[in-house]
Amino acid sequence: MADSILVIAEQREERLNRVSFETVAAAQAIAAETGWNVEAAVFGNGISAIAQELAGRKVARVYDIESPRLAKYEPDGTVAALKAFIQQKQPRLVLMPHTYQVRDFAPQLATALGRTLISDAIGFRKEGAKLIFTRQMFQGKFAADVSFACDPPHFATFQAGAFRGDKAEAGASAAPVETVNAEVPESVVRNKPEDPFKEAKQAVDLTQAEIIVSVGRGIKEQKNIELAKALADALGGELAASRPICDSGWLPMDRQIGSSGQTVSPKLYLAIGISGAIQHIVGMKGSRSVIAINKDAEAPIFEIADYGVVGNLFDIVPALTEEVKKAKA
Repeated sequence: MADSILVIAEQREERLNRVSFETVAAAQAIAAETGWNVEAAVFGNGISAIAQELAGRKVARVYDIESPRLAKYEPDGTVAALKAFIQQKQPRLVLMPHTYQVRDFAPQLATALGRTLISDAIGFRKEGAKLIFTRQMFQGKFAADVSFACDPPHFATFQAGAFRGDKAEAGASAAPVETVNAEVPESVVRNKPEDPFKEAKQAVDLTQAEIIVSVGRGIKEQKNIELAKALADALGGELAASRPICDSGWLPMDRQIGSSGQTVSPKLYLAIGISGAIQHIVGMKGSRSVIAINKDAEAPIFEIADYGVVGNLFDIVPALTEEVKKAKA
């Protein structure tokens, strides 16, 4: 498996996390520059169907890493299984999506193999034989170029939205799937995994949303958020907000988009009354299409918007909602 890229995909409750396809797209982009092969792996218990789903992408091979102790995620068993697998296969580069789960185990995995981890990258480039990864710093105000000084295998994670999942190429035919029976000693597992934690019943994972309607200070009052909610409901999307809205308690914190909230990459992102501070842009710039509605024609949000509407949101949003309803009728 020399000179290969291994994508470690993430599955939750026997469903692929869609940001895994973004990581496949990243691996394919790197492979196009380097000539390396792309392979993928997914871990769990009884997940052959998920492995087959990955096999539909343009990868050389998919590894289905199985163990009863991987049925519910916990970091120690995960690291034990992946460490043994990576030591055997010796890929040049290991890529993972920068999710909460990966953030939990990836540093431990890299350390267990005596390697370092470049996390939360937003891009890459090739300089000679070296790969350079770009990371944002100081809440997106600066970008740093970093590279590995250690021997491979190298470990890196890509930020959600850095690559488009729909750009992950499909294979001409399904890639072969190899089942790997991982040995996870009971002695390495130091805690008992429980059901995934949810902060509240209304908690939402916005990273999985395909349509997001997000509101900012331009909404003026909490009661006016209902205008945005009506539009989100009409579109079949999720409601989100910039930090000031959540800090004011108008929406729960799990609805916040930005450097101190969630990073999203939906197919459609509607920014309503959002000026476009860099802290917010960091969290949604990977969106496929961005529509901004703001009365200030000089608002920074228009610099990244695909479509911009300059005007009073209190006139525009209700009219837009009605048109969406008519189109669906």
